[in-house]
Amino acid sequence: MLDVIGLDASHTAVYRAILAEPATRVADLAEHPELAGVDLPQVIDALEQGGLVARRATDRECLVASPPSIALRPLLLEHERGLTAAHEALVQLSELYRASSARTSDGDVVERVFGRTAIRQRVSQLQAAAATSIDLFVRDDSMLRGPGENVEETRALARGVRYRVLVETTVLERLGIVGTARTSARIGEEIRATGRLPARLVVSDRSSALLWTPSADGAEEPTALLLHAGALLDLVVAAFEQHWRLATTVTSEGELRSGDDSCTDTDLLRLLLLGLTDAAAAAELGISVRTVQRRIAALMDAAGVGTRIQLGAEAVRRGWV
Repeated sequence: MLDVIGLDASHTAVYRAILAEPATRVADLAEHPELAGVDLPQVIDALEQGGLVARRATDRECLVASPPSIALRPLLLEHERGLTAAHEALVQLSELYRASSARTSDGDVVERVFGRTAIRQRVSQLQAAAATSIDLFVRDDSMLRGPGENVEETRALARGVRYRVLVETTVLERLGIVGTARTSARIGEEIRATGRLPARLVVSDRSSALLWTPSADGAEEPTALLLHAGALLDLVVAAFEQHWRLATTVTSEGELRSGDDSCTDTDLLRLLLLGLTDAAAAAELGISVRTVQRRIAALMDAAGVGTRIQLGAEAVRRGWV
């Protein structure tokens, strides 16, 4: 609650405990179950310096909370003034950037980024700056992290940024992709798959992008191009949209559910359409190969077809996937 003014959860917990009583002794706080492990002397000292609590003149071990409307308002106003000043500086710097950009050549809208550390930093910045969308090309599973593992992604999703993640089919051989995709869909992230992607890519709000470039022979550190508004960025965005339209959705909640099993026939059909073997699909869905084959046979009967290729075409035609 108080983190916006520089106080953490421990300070908030102690302040709440003191507020709950007309007066509180330090010894009583030490026995409070919710304050176990809190460095009380340090926290109380910080609250005193911030004007949130005071000690009674007649008993220094007795603490009294200052009214929040009096103690917190000056801190919040100071914080708001700082944010206003920062916003004004951002507007001024943005105007300066736009003015200089108007005088740049096409070559100036591309920056070269060297090394893993710098690239990771740019990826985080693109996600942190996104207001509406993040689009990704993922060529291997090293970049595909589950919800909650990417701090900036979690923050972006929380503020309503839409994520579209396009992965190569080989990524799907990693166990848990169906569960990851279903969980991701619930928080605003959609995952699709395709056979082969031209490069790794991150596009932020369709206004900037980071494109990985092939490493030179013998180069140990990767390189990437940071693209700003211009014809090259427009081309990259169009390439993403083209690949996205042709890709296959990994999973959804699905309408086709068989018996008592936890996965859906929609999940199975999509995995097979993506090129997974019976064994790989069984491992991914947590069922046996025999169950996979039995379900496929049942679906072929339901669709009235004699081959898996026909089943795939019929499943698409009927809207099963």
